[in-house]
Amino acid sequence: MNTAYQNSLNYSAAEALPEERASFIRKTYLHLAAAILTFVGLEYFLISSGLGGAIAQTMLGGSVSWLMVLLAFMGVSMLANWWANSQTSSLMQYLGLALYTVAEAIIFVPLLFIAQFTAGSSVILEAGVVTIGLFLGVTAVVFLTRKDFSFLGPVLAIGGFVALGFIVVNLLFGFSLGNVFAFAMVAFAGGSILYETSNVLHRYRPNQHVAASLALFASIALLFWYILRIFTSSRD
Repeated sequence: MNTAYQNSLNYSAAEALPEERASFIRKTYLHLAAAILTFVGLEYFLISSGLGGAIAQTMLGGSVSWLMVLLAFMGVSMLANWWANSQTSSLMQYLGLALYTVAEAIIFVPLLFIAQFTAGSSVILEAGVVTIGLFLGVTAVVFLTRKDFSFLGPVLAIGGFVALGFIVVNLLFGFSLGNVFAFAMVAFAGGSILYETSNVLHRYRPNQHVAASLALFASIALLFWYILRIFTSSRD
């Protein structure tokens, strides 16, 4: 399939031929698996090399420092998504996925250090297993029912802004969010996985497997973040 044809696709994977649809889904989840494995490999390197300690210390220098980190992460995420959705260059799409994976690995470093120090290394593995289990469960619901959950888009957008507001207030004024907020964010992340998995079946075009894998990876990372926080706080 040549590049000109790929860039001319204006129909969703749901409208594609069965072989093309199956190829899109397979590529999406293979790229998702590659992103997750790369994320794990980067975390192992950062922590084992000692570089992660320096990164964590810098990020945790204070509420203002962490707020700047979050703002930078949001900016990088927007750029990565823009690149991953490029319709003119497959290289740009892969650069977007790679950039986002590296950004997630870096922003996770402080949380992993805190979890390891307060609850032990096993809590990270346990949170990862639960995260993958929940992801597979939600994915199965979408693939078995074949329902279109795109109606969740506006709800998730509003919920995301509300959650961001709480996080900013927490950082600026020391307002404690607690586990109630963490559980709410787990539900939010689950809804996001439901929404993005539905988009894989009904909304994405057959040449958008990189963008689809990035969206799924972002939702899984969010789910893992708050499950790990819950597990860590319960053992602190």
